Amino acid sequence: MLKKISASLIAILIIFSLSASTYTKAYECNKEGEILNKEFTVCIDPGHQGKGDPKGEPVAPGSGNKKPRVSSGTAGIATKKAEHVVNLEAAMILKDLLVQKNYKVIMTRETADVNISNAERAEIANNANADITIRIHCDSINDSGKTGATILVPAKNSQYTKNIYCESNKYAEILKKTLQNNNIKVNGVFERNDITGFNWSRVPVVILEMGFMSNYNEDRMLSDPKYQKLLMECVSESIDKYREEFLKN
Repeated sequence: MLKKISASLIAILIIFSLSASTYTKAYECNKEGEILNKEFTVCIDPGHQGKGDPKGEPVAPGSGNKKPRVSSGTAGIATKKAEHVVNLEAAMILKDLLVQKNYKVIMTRETADVNISNAERAEIANNANADITIRIHCDSINDSGKTGATILVPAKNSQYTKNIYCESNKYAEILKKTLQNNNIKVNGVFERNDITGFNWSRVPVVILEMGFMSNYNEDRMLSDPKYQKLLMECVSESIDKYREEFLKN
């Protein structure tokens, strides 16, 4: 009789053990699925706008130092196209690429006819609790031979941006490598403590200066939809890689 009870008890324990194991695996699977399906928010800020606003705004919260709310940007030496137009063209390509991948995308602007200051753009990303903010710009310098993309990040030692430096720089380094792997020249990743859109940001943020509109050939490339798409595919791919790292943590 005792042997029969023991055998029955063992059988019950085995069944319970298998059942618990199956439940645990199912839970882990569901948990993993929840993580993978977590909404990841990207804020895209096409730099500048149709008309600049020279009125001053604090360069950082509580700062007495002021800069223009937003400048009008540069223009192409070859195409004569305004920078704000090129920035928006590229940004809309990036938006489409990310939407296709089911990212949640927040745009600071989708037209030139706006007046949104740099601090206000940062607040748009803050209010959306963006996981990463990509600010799209073009460069210009008094050296027609200068070419290549440049990536700017918040300063690690600034009181305003020290909390977002690490994640911003992590994405910047991924983007740098992705661009280089696609044969796009990158001048480097540089910290800045004087950029209003950085100092007001509470979420990770980078500026991609896509190239120099002061260089004749690169200016033409920056207005080429194929080159714009190549650049934005690099940005999109880098977001994928950054998100993978983000989810691991």
